[in-house]
Amino acid sequence: MPVRPWSPEDLGRPTDGSWADVAFGLGEIYECEGDLGQAADWYRRAAESGHDAAALRLGAVLGRMADDGADGSAEDLLAEATRWLSGAQDIATPGAIELITDMLNRHQRQAARRGLEPAGQQC
Repeated sequence: MPVRPWSPEDLGRPTDGSWADVAFGLGEIYECEGDLGQAADWYRRAAESGHDAAALRLGAVLGRMADDGADGSAEDLLAEATRWLSGAQDIATPGAIELITDMLNRHQRQAARRGLEPAGQQC
């Protein structure tokens, strides 16, 4: 999925460097309220504007959505989460390493689920 840049100008607002912070804050609010879909949308906007912490939170939220079987296929959500996590600047911080470890575990669980699916009928 290609990254499409987002800026406050898209909403007709001036850019002063603070809108990514506002989008990140909205993502945090929605995440705390348990609305992961809205949280992901706002984190994505902030991350697309270069907010590094938003990229990490987006990766975490998308991973949780994949675990919960939320909108979209788990594989697509995990792929996008991995892309955001791997592209974050603060990747060497303990929190980021923990998120990447969680993502690897999610990929392993997803692969195990695929391995347990019954094979198609053979003639």
